[in-house]
Amino acid sequence: MKKALVITYYWPPSGGSGVQRWLKTSKYLPKFGWNPVIYTPENPDVNSVDESLLKDVSPDLEVIKRKIREPYAAYKFLTGKKKGDHLQANIVSGEKKGFVQKLSGHIRANWFIPDPRIWWVKPSVKFLKEYLRQNKADAIISTGPPHSMHLIARQLHRELNIPWIADFRDPWTNIFYFKHLGLSEKSLRKHKALERSVLEEADKIVVVSGQMKTEFSTEEYSQFADKISVIPNGYDPDDFSTENNPELASAENEIAEKTKGKFVVAHTGLLPESADPDKLWKVLGDLAGKDDCLKQKLLIAVMGQTAGCVKEEIAENGLSDNFVDLGYVPHTKSIAWMKRADLLLLPLRKEKESKAIVTGKFFEYLATGNRILAFGPVDGNLAEELSATGSGNICEFEDENSIRKSIEKNWIDFGKEEKNNKENTTDAQGKFSRVKAAGDFAEMLDEITIKTE
Repeated sequence: MKKALVITYYWPPSGGSGVQRWLKTSKYLPKFGWNPVIYTPENPDVNSVDESLLKDVSPDLEVIKRKIREPYAAYKFLTGKKKGDHLQANIVSGEKKGFVQKLSGHIRANWFIPDPRIWWVKPSVKFLKEYLRQNKADAIISTGPPHSMHLIARQLHRELNIPWIADFRDPWTNIFYFKHLGLSEKSLRKHKALERSVLEEADKIVVVSGQMKTEFSTEEYSQFADKISVIPNGYDPDDFSTENNPELASAENEIAEKTKGKFVVAHTGLLPESADPDKLWKVLGDLAGKDDCLKQKLLIAVMGQTAGCVKEEIAENGLSDNFVDLGYVPHTKSIAWMKRADLLLLPLRKEKESKAIVTGKFFEYLATGNRILAFGPVDGNLAEELSATGSGNICEFEDENSIRKSIEKNWIDFGKEEKNNKENTTDAQGKFSRVKAAGDFAEMLDEITIKTE
């Protein structure tokens, strides 16, 4: 069986969305003739820990962990944070920043390019060169962000001539917060040069949406268009089956008992200020104020990292008694809440770059067959997928009328015996299975390695 070295910053027990793509792809790659070997930090600075994800790591999977030095300890010291405090999911947030935060942000953006994991590149290359001389790998896969992972793979590819796939889970210079970083002209040129070198030197480039492919195929990068492929995120069928998953069955039973008769509106994962669907809380508050039945039955459940302004707005609209913040929950319990929900919320960021984003959460929502209410560009990739799968609709953040119509329709449907038509998402579910994604990666790996044989 062929072997692929996968270089990833995120790996269990790290939680959150960044870990899912390669945890699941690595789980299914052996079905298609490829054994992955994972290279990942031993001590990453991550926002959440989820020990339950370790169940998907096969005891036969080789996982190489090496210590990483990151500048976050100094940042925490300068800003008065405790050693164990988690940082923001990204460095752009809505909170007001003092001088120290602004200075630290400037240093982070202009001194650590492409990101603060750059210190891990040289020691990783040194270690992996020796490892690969003793343990043959047929291909290398790097996944970013953080995009320093691509620089490790690039150097190994240069020196050892091993075929290489660069996987972009998010854009690099086109990501929404890039314009907010306060980069100098010199720093911006360096980012662009590094991005271009990865696009130029990798044998294959993988992105997660059609719009991302379009952005990487503009006139500036048109010469690389033929090597760019779309492999979307997806869902793992095992995560949604209670047959061999007693933890899921137990969580479903517990949640069903707690929410009996409730109209559950749920959001899972990160909900920052820049993705706050503030008009939704206004509409729900107004409708609940006029409809005693809705007021009694409505339950808004959020889990993950939720911005303080979201909670404040929910309270200001008279919905405190209808709201529960569960904080970070294990992935299994998050799945159970998704399956229970009558309406699943999916707000993108209030940024023009959101047109290219189809979050990994969408595919897990899709797997439940429950209705999705998204917020963001109505002409973006997510809107296309919602329409193609018949799984829900998307509203502009400020379009209060459309939001109201959507809530009213879903509330009416809630009163019917058959609330959801889950059959119309069956074909789409198969299309977006993590098993299929692993097969697509394996096919690409076969292609680039045949060329070098």
